[in-house]
Amino acid sequence: MIVRMRERVVAACDGASKGNPGPAGWAWVVSEGDERTPARWEAGPLGRATNNVAELTALERLLAAVDPDVPLEIRMDSQYAMKAVTTWLPGWKRNGWKTAAGKPVANQDLVVRIDGLLDGRAVDFRYVPAHQADGDPLNDFADRAASQAASVQEAAGSSLGSPEPPASPDTPKAGPPRRKAPRRSGGGASSRTIKAKFAGRCLCGRSYAAGESIAKNAQGWGHPECRSAEA
Repeated sequence: MIVRMRERVVAACDGASKGNPGPAGWAWVVSEGDERTPARWEAGPLGRATNNVAELTALERLLAAVDPDVPLEIRMDSQYAMKAVTTWLPGWKRNGWKTAAGKPVANQDLVVRIDGLLDGRAVDFRYVPAHQADGDPLNDFADRAASQAASVQEAAGSSLGSPEPPASPDTPKAGPPRRKAPRRSGGGASSRTIKAKFAGRCLCGRSYAAGESIAKNAQGWGHPECRSAEA
């Protein structure tokens, strides 16, 4: 169903994978006039897939559902999906769908379809952090719907009369400010950046040079802006 609405549409989309790869799902939501209240939404299962595939699928489904003649603002918490279609895509196309390291672009089929859906339309991408007590309500709704679709592997949405997806256990409840805990060393991704001693390749597929700033991510080291790509 194509969403035909007012002069400007504000929406959000998100994907989820329980295991990465694992049971995955996607979701999009379009707001009411106040740009905060969900008006229409849709979510669906993907079987076993990665988080990046789920994020890109959510974006593809949203673009296909909204009238291409209407300007669109898309709120996302996936820097990978957003950068893939706004920053990296032109270079990938020039390089014959190869990364800077000469490797085939991951999820090329999805990126190509999104590129076609973006052609000739006005789209403004806005990054919003995920799982914040005072975060963006549209992104939070899409996050919850995608997570539910991944867990139960069933389609849902306003056109099906589905109830609002349940609250995410990953989003803290709003409350009084808390003191920051001291930083501890250990495993997991780190917000610290260092200068690379050797050249390497980031999880996004692009390489980095010796001396370039890098940060720890779930798969090792890479570009600081890609730390949340596997979140």
